[in-house]
Amino acid sequence: MDEIVRRAVARAIVTMRDNLGERLTIDDMARSAMFSKFHFSRVFNRVTGLSPGRFLSALRLAEAKRLLLCTSTSVTDISHQVGYNSVGTFSARFSSSVGYSPTAYRQLRGRTPRLPERPEGVRSGATVRGQLWCPPTSAVGMVFVGLFPGRITEGVPARYTFLTGGGPYVLPDVPTGTWYVLAHAVGSGAPEDGGPCPYLGTAGPVVVREGVAASLADVRLRPRRGFDPPTLLALPDLRRATPRPVAV
Repeated sequence: MDEIVRRAVARAIVTMRDNLGERLTIDDMARSAMFSKFHFSRVFNRVTGLSPGRFLSALRLAEAKRLLLCTSTSVTDISHQVGYNSVGTFSARFSSSVGYSPTAYRQLRGRTPRLPERPEGVRSGATVRGQLWCPPTSAVGMVFVGLFPGRITEGVPARYTFLTGGGPYVLPDVPTGTWYVLAHAVGSGAPEDGGPCPYLGTAGPVVVREGVAASLADVRLRPRRGFDPPTLLALPDLRRATPRPVAV
């Protein structure tokens, strides 16, 4: 991808991070990238997989997660610090994306004992399966593999499983629709090297139709980049968690 485009998107993301509590418009973000707003929206989506507004919203919730765990600031004040005028709206969006209310997330210290489960719908009989490839130069622990309607890990996964390192994965009885396979892991790393490295893998879109027995989606883990949207769904501590590798 053109380095000029990458740098422009990076500037816009820095502007977002520096102004999470402010009212940022698409014009503001496009100016920081030094593009017209129409061209900016297209290239931002191409680089990150999300619209600028959606990426900004994810950054705001990710910062709220950090503040809840690292400070004693009240939920109301945190909601204002990350750009929400209404604490009710903030709490609803946080709960929908993270899986817990802000207060519950703080009480759990970000270590979820369980993942939210999607209500049972019509069983399609379709399966999404593939191979998960781990980086050859880094050992990873537990790997979360989930199926989501967009390119961001938030809300209730349609199906998910845990793996111990790389290998084949199977997500059975997937509802019909268009899905993305998103994988998360933490690689080993010494403190002097910056500590454990987060890894991310994506595949999709995967279209699941009635009568189609299986869809293939191989996933390759790579180090998380600044262009990747934050992970909003509260996940188990993948460095130490040893959940049973089953699909739900």
